Amino acid sequence: MNKASRKHIIELLDKGIRLDGRKPDQYREVSVEFDVTRSAEGSARVKIGDTEMITGVKMELFEPYPDTPDQGSLMVGAEFSPMASPEFESGPPGIESIELSRVIDRGIRESQAIDLKKLCLKKGELCWMVVIDMAPINAAGNLFDAGALSAIAAIKDTKLPGIKDDQVDYDNKTEDPLPVKKVALSVTVCKIGKHLIIDPLPEEEKVIDARLTVATDESGELCALQKGGEEPLSVEEIDKMVELGIEKGKELRAKLES
Repeated sequence: MNKASRKHIIELLDKGIRLDGRKPDQYREVSVEFDVTRSAEGSARVKIGDTEMITGVKMELFEPYPDTPDQGSLMVGAEFSPMASPEFESGPPGIESIELSRVIDRGIRESQAIDLKKLCLKKGELCWMVVIDMAPINAAGNLFDAGALSAIAAIKDTKLPGIKDDQVDYDNKTEDPLPVKKVALSVTVCKIGKHLIIDPLPEEEKVIDARLTVATDESGELCALQKGGEEPLSVEEIDKMVELGIEKGKELRAKLES
């Protein structure tokens, strides 16, 4: 994006508005839909404005790792299709999809949202692995928050499949939910010039100096932080971004619970 576009965005922010008329700390309309596909053990569709993300959870059985013989495992992946954005290319995961997966994985993992010990069936022999797959349907900005919200919604929607002869019986889904300990949600706060915004549009994302993804639990306790962007952040800026992330996390939680 050229300097003229960046200047225009900053001039609008100086007046307290954005390209689409929102305030700097205002989300677009957010909606959450559960159980959107039968091919997964749990699923959710999240829309934030024109951004749409579908996430599914598949449960697999595996032999636990030697250093955690009594724990299940978590795996998060994202597939960016050219149908979601002309900027996405077919082929192996790119830097953007890998970063999205890692940021969302960190928020879930560091918050200990899932009790991995309760996913152990036979110590050292057999455990459940939670595989979370995200797929943007329309990439219109802020995939980080859409992905994080859809991932935790899909986790809440998940029911464990049956087991027969130590093999997954996908045809017989139980009513047993995942052992969820915390509902961690992430809010990504972005810095453009001297301004802090949330839920950026694609045009705004192209001029972001830095961003901070703030993951919190139901009590508002900070669970994880992940910085992105090339510019450094001062301690004061980080404090403001964390405060804003905690505050806006409450709004997203209300959407999840409704």
